[in-house]
Amino acid sequence: MESSINPWASTDQSVDIERLHTEFGIERIETAVSDLPDLPYFMKRGIVFGHRDYGQIAKAIVNHDPFHILTGFMPSGHPHLGHLMVMKEVVWHVEQGGNGYICVADREAHAVRNLSWEQCKTFGDEYLSCLFALGYEGETYQQSQNRVVQDLAFEASTKVNFSEMSAIYGFTPETDIGHAMSVLTQVSDILYPQVDDEPAPTVVPAGLDQDPHVRLTRGIAHKLRMFTVEDRETHISIRSKEAPKEAMDAVQKAFKGSKRYEGHIDVTGVPHDIVAKTIRAIERTNGGYGFVTPSATYHRFMPGLTGGKMSSSVPESIIGFYEDDKVVNKKIMSALTGGRMTLQEQKELGGEADKCPIYLLNLFHMVTDDTELAEIHRRCKAGELMCGQCKKDTSARVLAFLSDFREKIAVASDILASRSC
Repeated sequence: MESSINPWASTDQSVDIERLHTEFGIERIETAVSDLPDLPYFMKRGIVFGHRDYGQIAKAIVNHDPFHILTGFMPSGHPHLGHLMVMKEVVWHVEQGGNGYICVADREAHAVRNLSWEQCKTFGDEYLSCLFALGYEGETYQQSQNRVVQDLAFEASTKVNFSEMSAIYGFTPETDIGHAMSVLTQVSDILYPQVDDEPAPTVVPAGLDQDPHVRLTRGIAHKLRMFTVEDRETHISIRSKEAPKEAMDAVQKAFKGSKRYEGHIDVTGVPHDIVAKTIRAIERTNGGYGFVTPSATYHRFMPGLTGGKMSSSVPESIIGFYEDDKVVNKKIMSALTGGRMTLQEQKELGGEADKCPIYLLNLFHMVTDDTELAEIHRRCKAGELMCGQCKKDTSARVLAFLSDFREKIAVASDILASRSC
């Protein structure tokens, strides 16, 4: 198996971030965002820690060029606080000018979790209501209802074999075909905005567990191209990948003075980005896709209240958006903390805030002011803030957030229901 990262695991998949950078090729987010005029808090606080090729997204934001933002939610249960970060990332990118796309991955839920289509629809609508409550604007769709996605998944299937999928996902001879097909549908989801609209940089904000989908998609996007465009310093070389003759003719015609050889055409005096854009348009005209290789950002998992991953399979670990306030308060007051064994040790040694699910709940979502958050961190480390008081304060923040958010969800749910009628 190529990696231990599993998109379907319900257990904690915490990984040494240094290992991710060196072994998996995930770059630090700092390497791609220096030109952004105003970083969102989830990047400044290190919640979003890594990326694949995010530089092209940052460039599009700065230059006000077109780009897409897509993510998907597998509707296998009610949405909860563990899903909130990726929702916020999507909304922020839409606010920066991105074209939003949200996929309800009902095919994946049906194939992997064995949920009925009716359950998938119910849970999917809950996720969409949460997104609209946060201010999302853009496209939404269900995998099972999108024929373009289904056809694109079939095209993707011609560019990957079962051995490659087994290496990435750990599939065995016992893995059913529906499970494998759901992976190809995920690939199609990521590429779909460039088919529905136009080829443009596309970012997928995701938890680390979704990286196998991103890596597979990046490879397939390249395989589905008719040409590669290579900067050779003295010229731009346009290399055919079994492109039809009509496409080669169109390339030669598009660049006067170009030199045509067997399998490639060389162009001088034209910037690389102009050549690349022209080639993508020619591919589209000749029945191809012209995909821009998609990008991704990766965020840390917010730990569950019991430690480990926040997962619906461990009800005590999550805070559901629809849970009763008394249940939410009880969960927070019973949560694991980074406190010491005794009150005296807490005062002398201070708490371990960076390991504490309660502090991290504030860091991820509940305390928006950096100065206030830093003071909570300082008081905890100094032994001035006891866990009981911190839990009470955090519970009050969570309940206030949920009260406001539920009102917005109710409005969004009504709007969603009216669209479905």
